[in-house]
Amino acid sequence: VYLQKQQDSLLITLDSLEIKGDPNFELHTNLDEPEVLYLKLDKNASEEEMVVFFADSGVTEIKSTRKLFNVNSKIKGSKQQDILEEYLSTLSKLNNRNLDKLQSNFESNSTTTFNEQQQSFIKQKYTYTIQFALNNYNSEVAPYLAVYEVPNTTVHFLDTIYNRLTQPIKESKYGILLKETIDLRITEESN
Repeated sequence: VYLQKQQDSLLITLDSLEIKGDPNFELHTNLDEPEVLYLKLDKNASEEEMVVFFADSGVTEIKSTRKLFNVNSKIKGSKQQDILEEYLSTLSKLNNRNLDKLQSNFESNSTTTFNEQQQSFIKQKYTYTIQFALNNYNSEVAPYLAVYEVPNTTVHFLDTIYNRLTQPIKESKYGILLKETIDLRITEESN
C-alpha cells in the first residue's frame, strides 16, 4: 500500500508498507496545507487500485475492501473531503441521468446524435463544476476543481472562480496553481 501525492506530473510516494495478514494499518505524512493524496493498493504486478482523497492535518480514515478497493472506499477526515464528496455525489447523479438519456434516445431511435448528447453532458458538467467552485470559494476544493475538472473552460470562468476565492485560498497550493493556469492561458491566447 502506498500513500502518494502528485508533484509536477509524477506521483511521489510519501509512505508505504506491505500488508501481511492484519488489514488495519497506518500510513503517515506531514502536510503544510490541505492536499489531494492517493492511496494505492498494489495487488500484484498487473493490478493496481487507487483511492483519491483530500487530506488535511490530523487523521484521515479510509475503510475499504481488498476486492473492490477504490469502489468500496469510505473516507472520513477533512472538511475538504466532505466538500469533494458532495461534488462527486452530484456529478455521479448527473452521469447516471446522462446514461439514462443515452439509453432512452437509443431505444426510441432519437435523431439526437451521440456526440450532441456528449457535448450537452460536458456543458452540464462544466456549468455544475464552475457553480460549485463559486459556491465553495472558501475551500481549497474550489481551485482544485477549476484546475483539474474544467481545464478547458474559458479564462473568463477560471478568473471568475479565482477572484471569488478568499485570500487564504488564493495563497493555497491549488489557489496558486489556478493563478498560474490562468496566467499561462492568457499568455498562450495572446500569442
